[in-house]
Amino acid sequence: MKIITQLMKSSSRGVFLKPVLKPLLLGSARSMSADVTSKYNFETLKVTQPKEFVTQVEMNRPKKLNAMNKAFWSEMRTCFQQLNSDSDCRVIVLSGAGKVFTAGLDLTDLDTVAVMQSDLDPSRKAFMIRGTIADYQETFTVIEKCTKPVIAAIHNACIGGGIDMTSACDIRYATQDSFFQIKEVDIGLAADVGTLQRFPKIVGNDSLVRELIYTARRFHSDEAKEMGFVSRIFPDKESMLTGAMDIAEIIASKSPVAVQGSKVSLVFSRDHSVREGLEHVAVWNQGMLQSEDVMKAVMAGMEKKTPKFSKL
Repeated sequence: MKIITQLMKSSSRGVFLKPVLKPLLLGSARSMSADVTSKYNFETLKVTQPKEFVTQVEMNRPKKLNAMNKAFWSEMRTCFQQLNSDSDCRVIVLSGAGKVFTAGLDLTDLDTVAVMQSDLDPSRKAFMIRGTIADYQETFTVIEKCTKPVIAAIHNACIGGGIDMTSACDIRYATQDSFFQIKEVDIGLAADVGTLQRFPKIVGNDSLVRELIYTARRFHSDEAKEMGFVSRIFPDKESMLTGAMDIAEIIASKSPVAVQGSKVSLVFSRDHSVREGLEHVAVWNQGMLQSEDVMKAVMAGMEKKTPKFSKL
């Protein structure tokens, strides 16, 4: 509070109390979605804006059970890189079209298969495969790099790459009928795009993590919630998406400076010591505490009003 008081005194001209520039009104949720769709035109993803500052990214290969093909791996990277710099997006809801969330890898459409079947020297194959794996890893790392919180809305099957992907998300919701499977060992692979690195830090039970990875057994929504992988379970997909959008709307109403700064610090602190995390957030906030959002939030609280924050 002392810092806030100092900031209020530091500007006799009200630098920190400038009125918020009103965002362009698009008229309706439908027109907002249409505008977003024109900016984000993908083959495997459908991008809409169901609420102000809330973007829905829907995997859109329902006939293929949202299996992850070559186009998907590329488009996810492009999509989240664009959303990261999109001032009209403050929260992302990641979902899947059709009967299931995702069946995981599309083994019929992967670059590594062609490379492995080629007559190249083994070392040259290895270099090519390594490069492909690095690209695939970045497909889900961009979710983590994106400063906007990402809510995964999971229904029915979430298999293989689906675990890699949702492990990189901030919040995970599931339907009662959902099930999960770290499938890679069943196809002769060690999971290599994030599950082995992120899933254990989310769950925190090393014995259980190893059991699920080594056996590739299914675990259902109740077990996923019990172990802490998902935080809420809904009766069906419709109620889950409603719940996810409601939470997204609340997050989107908060200061984007505060929310995105919190995500950056959480990700950094997960991979560093407590001391390093404290130093990181101190350096971060030495600039961010000067934001107009602090003053707007304080004044709105004093006046019992809902603050409105400028685009970031």
